[in-house]
Amino acid sequence: MAEEEELKSIGEVAKELGITTRTLRFWDEVGIIEASPRSSGSNRFFTPYMVRRIKFIIKLKELGLSIKEMQHLYEYYGQAKRTDKMIPQLVTLLDEHVKQIDAKIEKLSSLREDIVTYREHIKQRAANMNITTDNRMEQGF
Repeated sequence: MAEEEELKSIGEVAKELGITTRTLRFWDEVGIIEASPRSSGSNRFFTPYMVRRIKFIIKLKELGLSIKEMQHLYEYYGQAKRTDKMIPQLVTLLDEHVKQIDAKIEKLSSLREDIVTYREHIKQRAANMNITTDNRMEQGF
């Protein structure tokens, strides 16, 4: 099959991957993907390679990487399409995201402990005042 026959329109790619054409246009504008040269009707088309790359970008987005971080990775990947240059940078970025998530988990865990402690304190005060706390919310509250 010739390369031209393998091209997919922006609409086909968006539908296939569950994203919007606007997202693809934006990613093209900010330089984290590139469409094939436009047709005479100015339509954007993508090669199978670019569709795989877009899937990779979707995964990075799901993992929490920002557009700026993806642009940074693409700089390392470069025109030579050197994965060996990009992988160490990706590992570093993912390590940083794991650290950030661990810090958030620690904060949330501490917050949970504070809420449970305060809840018990309030329940005890309510009991001392003979107020029932049967876990049902009053209407209008």
